[in-house]
Amino acid sequence: MAGLVLVSAAGLGYVYEMLDGNIKHSPLFSGISGDAGHEKPDAFGRTPINILVIGSDQRDDPTDCQIGGDCGSGANADVEMVLHVSADRSNATVMSIPRDTVTALPGCQDTKDHTSMKPHSDIINSTLDYGPGCTVAAVHQLTGIPIDHFMVVDFKGVVDMSNAIGGVPVCVDNNVYDPYSHLKLKQGSHTLQGMAALQFVRTRHGFGDGSDLGRTVSQHLFLSSMVRQLKSAGTLADPTKVLSLANAAIKALTVDDGLDGVDKLVGLADDLKKVPADRITMTTMQNEPDPQDSARVVVAPAARNLFNAITNDVSLTNGDGAKSAAAAQATSTAGPAGPSPSTAASPSSAGSAAGAGLPKSQIAVLVENASGVGGRAVELVDALKSDGYGSGTSAANAPAIRQTTAVEYPAGRAAEAQQVAASLGLPASAITPGTGAGVTLVIGRDWPSGTAFTGGAGSAPSAPAPVNTQAALSDAAAQTADDAGKCAQVSTDATVKLDGVGMNPTKAYARSPEVPDSAP
Repeated sequence: MAGLVLVSAAGLGYVYEMLDGNIKHSPLFSGISGDAGHEKPDAFGRTPINILVIGSDQRDDPTDCQIGGDCGSGANADVEMVLHVSADRSNATVMSIPRDTVTALPGCQDTKDHTSMKPHSDIINSTLDYGPGCTVAAVHQLTGIPIDHFMVVDFKGVVDMSNAIGGVPVCVDNNVYDPYSHLKLKQGSHTLQGMAALQFVRTRHGFGDGSDLGRTVSQHLFLSSMVRQLKSAGTLADPTKVLSLANAAIKALTVDDGLDGVDKLVGLADDLKKVPADRITMTTMQNEPDPQDSARVVVAPAARNLFNAITNDVSLTNGDGAKSAAAAQATSTAGPAGPSPSTAASPSSAGSAAGAGLPKSQIAVLVENASGVGGRAVELVDALKSDGYGSGTSAANAPAIRQTTAVEYPAGRAAEAQQVAASLGLPASAITPGTGAGVTLVIGRDWPSGTAFTGGAGSAPSAPAPVNTQAALSDAAAQTADDAGKCAQVSTDATVKLDGVGMNPTKAYARSPEVPDSAP
């Protein structure tokens, strides 16, 4: 929203000086070691952009404290969305990372508050207490996706921007009352602004399964509606409204030092403006319950496909702006818990996309050592099994030494070979038809060590391995921003309590006539 507004405000020269002084910024990366990653340019030298959008629950402002919850100086990154804009600016992907994701967190040093965090395992939203640069470090470590910029927005920012835009249209598929967020809406369509908008995007217990996973889906619906409204003809045509919107957007944001001027924000925003709504795919990182705590989640193995799609700049829509076959299948079946993992689709036309293939656990790989280095086949077998490949994965010596590594496959098994190549970082050129009964990985002299292929000594950079777009979208609650027909799905489980009695949000609505609706 801020990006689209600032492009329109750029035409009002007198706005620059006023807005420039309101920009809050801090370092992009505050990890103790490493950096936020580096983008790979395409064949024309263009690079994609990845922005980490962070929703903060910090309540150190009196206005935010009125919302409820714990007031004070602490902060959690309760919304984390990686916004990926392709190198050619033709498409975008938004991936939400559930706030309750348990993962290994990096050590961080917050230069602003002079606090530090040692590496440990915890939920990822806790990193914001050490500055947004720590959240960037954690997301990059978790996903491997390079992060170029961040934008942080707090509660008051959501209220102010929704007011400035004149409200955001949404719909709910049933009556809903969540006494925790105070959202109360009748079944049907509503235009939300101010506190009602904040209640909608904060609601966890009202939608889906009553967890943060249901909330990410409703947030995608809200943001998609906002994008459609801002792209409509009349919204950005009024200079007075644009000024109000731009001022609200700037005041709402904290950005990295690379976006510390209005001219830089406008340049970025101009890139974002080029992406049509039907080519913005909203997804949620695939996850599964934490074995140690059912209220939390861990990264599912399938998430690597989505991470790879973003890292390798693979479009989840076709070149003509329509959904890819994989995206169309996934979005047509996606409910509050995402699409069924059993759905199948044809390969994406994005050029490097693979077919659906089998789950890794059903793929047994024969690993042949043709490198001349002892033990290489066993080493790669162990790596593949650790990555979830079938127990039938085995090692053997190749009949002869080879110079280059290859993944060979028999007829009808190309998608499996592509999965193996993607898991090991092998280029598309390494995948070739073979004569064996199954997928065979032949290790050549160009891969003398390690379990991730780096191209071999002196080799030229190669194209990334193909990405399985169907697997990237499976269980990712995928939708595109142009879909105006979806409603937030109210939970049918007992996710809320009234007077200590558990019930679903629709029953809570019926039993609370004294509570006013959040919006007409």
